[in-house]
Amino acid sequence: MTKFCSLLSGGKDSNYALYRALMEGLEPACILVAKPLRSDSWMFHVPNVDLALLQVQAMGLEEYAERVTVSGVKEREVEEIAEALRRAKRRIGFDVIVVGAVASRYQYERISRIADELGVDVYAPAWMINQEDYMRLLVKEGFQFIITKISTLGLPPRLMTTVIDYERVEEIIRLARKYGFNPSFEGGEAETLVLKAPHYKKTLCVEGSIKQVGPYEYELDVVKAWLSDAGEPRNCLSIYESFTVRHSVL
Repeated sequence: MTKFCSLLSGGKDSNYALYRALMEGLEPACILVAKPLRSDSWMFHVPNVDLALLQVQAMGLEEYAERVTVSGVKEREVEEIAEALRRAKRRIGFDVIVVGAVASRYQYERISRIADELGVDVYAPAWMINQEDYMRLLVKEGFQFIITKISTLGLPPRLMTTVIDYERVEEIIRLARKYGFNPSFEGGEAETLVLKAPHYKKTLCVEGSIKQVGPYEYELDVVKAWLSDAGEPRNCLSIYESFTVRHSVL
């Protein structure tokens, strides 16, 4: 059976890629959670990345999980994840690297180079997908996620306090068309956290507050996270705004 090593950040894209690999009948060999030491990493998702380890537990795949600390320095972090993948390849072996790349050539090309060196393939099921359709597909497939960081004009912070559903996806698409940002946030306009998905056996619950860190920048400060058998994330999601909105409502 084809074995894969997946890069998991906690966000919707890497979760979707791992899910599709499982649905294709691929066998997990390792799940690497890269934790950058800098907040401006070019390669990796940063906010709340440690929660990806809870997601792996929710999937029942914790035996395959490994956290890898990387510098967050451009290009150096690429070599650091390459070395982690080399070690995993020597230790357990795998045939495919699974990534959640959607439109970032920077990420895709670098992972492809590493894969070529290791003699394995790259599996990126959302690569170059229509990004509006992709957001709708995630909800249709049963992915329940929240926005944990906003870094662009046009996305209102109220979207961070609730699970993204069909109605909110259409709102995001409308705002993306109006303000010119990427509707699936591939340009770093926002970051996400998956709470429930088809390959989860448990629900990730989160408690925290939203803080404003810039004119159009907001971050979720998670104070508590745990797994629950409660079916729907709304039953164990507690997020509040810890600031006064001073700009017009979008």
